[in-house]
Amino acid sequence: MVGVDRIAGWWDGLELWIVGLAFVPQVALVLVVVVPLCALGAWLLDRVLAAVLVALRRGPDTAPDPDTVPDDESGDAPVPDTAAAPAKES
Repeated sequence: MVGVDRIAGWWDGLELWIVGLAFVPQVALVLVVVVPLCALGAWLLDRVLAAVLVALRRGPDTAPDPDTVPDDESGDAPVPDTAAAPAKES
């Protein structure tokens, strides 16, 4: 348990150092350290979740390609292009 006590002592010292700073350096420290760490954590969580969904065949990589699905099996009838070009008035 000596290692845990050393880590706890280091953490307490770090907390006291941050609390002793003025407001502007505290904000700068958050912007430089905490925001990038949170962005990295969010990116890692996104990658892990995407891998899990692909493994469960629920991700976007496993969706059928709409170009390869025949119209008669898709359940949707093809929509004719009824948009006519505007008539020119002379």
